[in-house]
Amino acid sequence: MFKVGDRVVYPMHGAGVVESIEEREVLGQVHKYYVLSLSFGDMKVMVPVDSANEVGLRKVISDSEVNAVLEVLKSECTAMSSNWNRRYRSNLEKIKSGSIYEVADVVRNLTMRDKEKGLSTGERKMLDSAKEILISELTLVKGWKREEAEMVLQQILA
Repeated sequence: MFKVGDRVVYPMHGAGVVESIEEREVLGQVHKYYVLSLSFGDMKVMVPVDSANEVGLRKVISDSEVNAVLEVLKSECTAMSSNWNRRYRSNLEKIKSGSIYEVADVVRNLTMRDKEKGLSTGERKMLDSAKEILISELTLVKGWKREEAEMVLQQILA
């Protein structure tokens, strides 16, 4: 169970802080919810405490793990399907997994594909979303400003 002040990652949305734990009545039943304040976009999200594990809510990585994530970005591309639909679904599953390593893999692969062949509109949106998720966690862990994290990514992926 998380507590107020914990830094967490909500898959598909990014990193944030548990602002409060509240009870709310929904459809006649009272449930506890984590109220998350996400790093970017001034967005608040309510996650049911009972299903936090199922939705993939997790603590942010440690400072020492950041280098491993950056190494994923520096490594060679992994094999991707030439079929757009399969590639898209595979990348979406990686992002949904909530693993920062899988998200970094998506960012690296789609960035390289963009340089080689360009991206469709859907894959461009996916790349932008994956970068946001990655940057949100890096800024929370390292205390960087958003611009600093973006520059680090640009330098590695150049």
